[in-house]
Amino acid sequence: MRAMMEQTLRSAGHEVISAANGRDGVALYRDCAADLVITDLCMPIQEGLETIIELLKEFPEVNVIAMSGMTSAAVMLSMAKTLGATVVLRKPFSPSNY
Repeated sequence: MRAMMEQTLRSAGHEVISAANGRDGVALYRDCAADLVITDLCMPIQEGLETIIELLKEFPEVNVIAMSGMTSAAVMLSMAKTLGATVVLRKPFSPSNY
């Protein structure tokens, strides 16, 4: 999913910086703030809800898209929205859906 999203966003002319987990993603954001952060809610090392909390605590202006395909996706996405995610997406999805 991450590779597909990277390719789609690059094809549309966007610069993409990618991380395999929330901890690395937050570190990358600290080094080079982006216009948008897209995070999965289920990741190794540091999951998405914790990542959203950490990012918004340090950078309240950051826009976050949270996504999940877990069985409990509706609950998790609702929590992400409550924590401050700008947009939430349920996986699977394709670029043509949006």
